[in-house]
Amino acid sequence: MLEGTSLMVAVAETSEQHARGLMGVEDLGELDGMLFIFLPPRSVSFWMKDTVIPLDAGYFDATGKLFQIVEMVPCETEECPSFGSSREVRWALEVPAGSLPELREGALLS
Repeated sequence: MLEGTSLMVAVAETSEQHARGLMGVEDLGELDGMLFIFLPPRSVSFWMKDTVIPLDAGYFDATGKLFQIVEMVPCETEECPSFGSSREVRWALEVPAGSLPELREGALLS
């Protein structure tokens, strides 16, 4: 749940799942996005290599509070930029660009 809205997401818990993310995915179907779980919480960085759809990522702290949203566009070159967190992340939520509701810092993920 994100601010009272239920989301259907794929879950990435392992290092391999984190590395693969939504690479090559052209259509999420019935999914709203992908939830990345980081135990223990840590600073993270995402990139868009081989990712074909624009994404937004919401970074959440250990209490489930949103502290940062980053807009990410597919990378079409060999050197892709990374989109890092400003502090430690417990959860990251990737969704198609523009599909996060109007969220402010402190929005809760539960």
